[in-house]
This record gives sequence, C-alpha cells and structure tokens, in this order.
Amino acid sequence: MRVVLADDHELIRRGIAAVLDTIDEVEVIAECVDYPSLMAAVAEHAPDVVITDIRMPPTQTDEGIAAALAIRQAHPTTGVIVLSQFAEPEYVLELFVDGSQGLGYLLKDKVSRGELQRAVTEVSSGGSAVDSAIVEVLVAGRLRRQSPIDALTPRESEVLSLIAEGRNNTSVAEALVLSPKAVAKHINSIFSKLSLGDEPDSHSRVKAVLMWLASNG
Repeated sequence: MRVVLADDHELIRRGIAAVLDTIDEVEVIAECVDYPSLMAAVAEHAPDVVITDIRMPPTQTDEGIAAALAIRQAHPTTGVIVLSQFAEPEYVLELFVDGSQGLGYLLKDKVSRGELQRAVTEVSSGGSAVDSAIVEVLVAGRLRRQSPIDALTPRESEVLSLIAEGRNNTSVAEALVLSPKAVAKHINSIFSKLSLGDEPDSHSRVKAVLMWLASNG
C-alpha cells in the first residue's frame, strides 16, 4: 500500500514514517509539511492511503480535515487517516459528515504500530477506523453495558450497517429493495432509538455510525 504522509513537525513526521517503514506491505512514497504540498503529492502519486495531521500550515487550524474531504471527493479510492493529538468532536463530525467510508481518525498519543497497520489496511479497502476515545467523546455515556444498538430491529440494523459503509439513502434503498420513503422512516426510527433525534441530520448520521462501529468492533 502506497502512503502519503503529512505533518509539519519533522520529528513526528519522521517517527511515523519510521513506524510505517517497518510494515512490509506499506511504502511511504511522499512526505509533506502543509496543505498545498499534500494536495500536490496526492495528485502526483495517487496513493492508496493518506495519513495527515489536522493542524498544518498555512493557517494551523483544520487543514487536515479540509484535505481529507477534498481528497475523498477528488480521489474516492484513496483512504484517508487523520492522525491527531486532538479528540475534538467538531473535527470528527466534520470529517465524517458525508459518511465513514475510507476514513479514519486516530490519536497520536494512543496509536500503536499494530493499530496503525490495521487502520491503513481498513481505510485502503473502503472501511473506517475510529479511535475508541473518539467514540467515547461523541456518544458521551451512551455506550453502556447494554448498547442502544441492541434495540434496533433486524431491518434497522441492516440500514445502519449500510450507512456505516458510506452509502446515502438512495443507495441503501437500492441495496435493500426498499422505497426511499421506507428508508427515511427506518432512519428516523434509528435516530429515535439512539436518542439522536434532536440533532442535525448529518451529525445524527455520524454518531449513529460511530455507535454501530463501537458495538460491532
């Protein structure tokens, strides 16, 4: 798997690159220090996976999130892992607002070599990888011993599993041979059972997916 790595801190970037170099099936093909160089490297090399920090030049705000979304739109087969020291819900919600397919969010101070390897493998094949601490922050106590996911009907579980793959309502309807209206009804029921009905739809979808991933991890 060909990887482009972006982080403006040289020691951190070189450290991550050194870890990746110990994984036989992974090759770091470019290292970048800011948003422009990252986007240029992706356009040039068409990597299997991009690993990026959140805060990079030029503004040191959310360049990594912006890059991840732009890359997934322009290069849908390229997986993107945001590797950050920040477990901030707004960043996660922004990253997963259109689905979790081919995306990951891991914390630098917790990730191990094995976890990084699994994440690279997962997102390169269209899956997702989310640090457990992120799930805890987002669902804030909802992940109890008995998961709210258990309250879903078999059909609702099917719908949510397809949403977790990054599918939109139309794609879910086609996969399950349902009408769009029936899919919307199932989604509303899912949100209600997961106590997500009072939030914006995009945020509810992200949290529902993360709860599904946590209960099936």
